[in-house]
Amino acid sequence: MVHPSGLNAVNSRAPDPTDNPHRSLGRGMAFVASLLVLGMFYLYFENSLQARNHPNRDLQIAPGAEWVLKRSGDGHYVFPGMINGRPVSFLLDTGATLVSVPAHRADELGLKAGAYQQSITANGTVVTRTTRIDALAFGPFVLRNVPASLNPGMAGNQVLLGMSVLKHLEFTQRGDTLVLRPLAGG
Repeated sequence: MVHPSGLNAVNSRAPDPTDNPHRSLGRGMAFVASLLVLGMFYLYFENSLQARNHPNRDLQIAPGAEWVLKRSGDGHYVFPGMINGRPVSFLLDTGATLVSVPAHRADELGLKAGAYQQSITANGTVVTRTTRIDALAFGPFVLRNVPASLNPGMAGNQVLLGMSVLKHLEFTQRGDTLVLRPLAGG
């Protein structure tokens, strides 16, 4: 049978794409390339988010008694510090009377639970325990015998740095920057 184009119909069959031995290799390479691109996007955006949300995570302590913090993406000042020689993440909270430590971290931080007390928090009234922090440090600042509370309602690991510490500092906010200094004569 002769096709109108003049080609023999028996020999004019279109090439079958499934006959290509390199097809599965090409698909595999496209898949690997897609994974690499996704991985690169993840690393880029993860680092960008970390820098935006935790701008104070790698602070350098310069000589002197001033410490400059950057506000995080959610509007808070979060920074690293130590309680009794163990690393913690502090969230500066001018609305908190005391330093407020998640109760589940008490043993890890060497804190002893004292008397029960009622604390009024942003989430309502909660029963907390009094405690004393032997040594609290952040940046160039070290405070001793700091009154604090152990709060069972705090599920995370962040420690609220309240006025029992902040009353010893002068702080000035300009834009997204907070400067902490010891009080004059203190």
